[in-house]
Amino acid sequence: MASGVDELRSQYRTMFTIRRFEEESARAYAMGKIGGFLHLYIGQEAIAVGVAETLKDGDYVFQTYRDHGIALALGMEPKAAMAELFGKDAGCSRGLGGSMHFFDVKNGFYGGWAIVGGHVAVAAGAAFKSKYEGSGEVTVCFFGEGATNIGGFHEGLSLAGLWKLPIVFICENNQYAMGTPMERTSPLDDLTKKAQGYGMAGDRFQGHDPSVVKERVQQAVDRARKGEGPTFIEIETYRFRGHSMSDPAKYRSRSELEERKKKDPLVIVRGRLEEAGVKAEELDALEEEIEAEIDEAVKFAGETEPAKEEVMWSTVLAPSFALGEVDAQEASDA
Repeated sequence: MASGVDELRSQYRTMFTIRRFEEESARAYAMGKIGGFLHLYIGQEAIAVGVAETLKDGDYVFQTYRDHGIALALGMEPKAAMAELFGKDAGCSRGLGGSMHFFDVKNGFYGGWAIVGGHVAVAAGAAFKSKYEGSGEVTVCFFGEGATNIGGFHEGLSLAGLWKLPIVFICENNQYAMGTPMERTSPLDDLTKKAQGYGMAGDRFQGHDPSVVKERVQQAVDRARKGEGPTFIEIETYRFRGHSMSDPAKYRSRSELEERKKKDPLVIVRGRLEEAGVKAEELDALEEEIEAEIDEAVKFAGETEPAKEEVMWSTVLAPSFALGEVDAQEASDA
């Protein structure tokens, strides 16, 4: 089949993996196997997959606490991701980070950040490092529409625009900042107008099709890589679940949700594959293969060893402090 169909099949595989990972995460959370908070990416899969395909080895990616999707799209193994949710030592953050703090340097993923807007300036710092060294990496920084009202957002974009940093800011506008619709939090319905205030390019489009996401984001990534400065992109999307597992999402109607599900990214891409001649049986077999992979990840996470205290002492604190080799006065002097 044509390479376009092969690309669609690959995109569908990753999107379906994310969807089933999130669904099984929700199930495990309801059973008490996952603690803390859990923010699901269901409905937004096309964005993670499309963006991941624009990047090269060595690029940097920063995400909010809704981070499972991009981590998997960048290449994180489902076993490592699920083990992290279960608080296990085999997890991507050794079981110490949990849902909101995935981390995977090998695949260019630099967090999972829980503080709304707090990571934007950190991402700008990574982009500054690339420009300062002339090393050619591009940084991608994700955030939600609610973060565009946070001080750190404005700091990060201001410096990125001033210094023409190689960074792409991506606002995943899933319509509700936690539980508040955007018309109640922003005087603008087109957030890319904010890009003009920081001297950078802006773009805005719907994020239900990974091919569209890839094409539009690629333009911004190429611009950054050529030294032409940052871009602010607003991608309109929709999350099918509440803000987190503790949110019943009663602030929206069932009819609204059902209408939005007509643009389910998985339905769109599977439909395109079938239109291109891929048989339903082949896609069903692909889905069964992914089902087995996610089932194995859940089984692995349940059986592997829990996070270890000694890892916490050697990573959260500097070793000399952890071993008691620095007294209070020395610590104060330091």
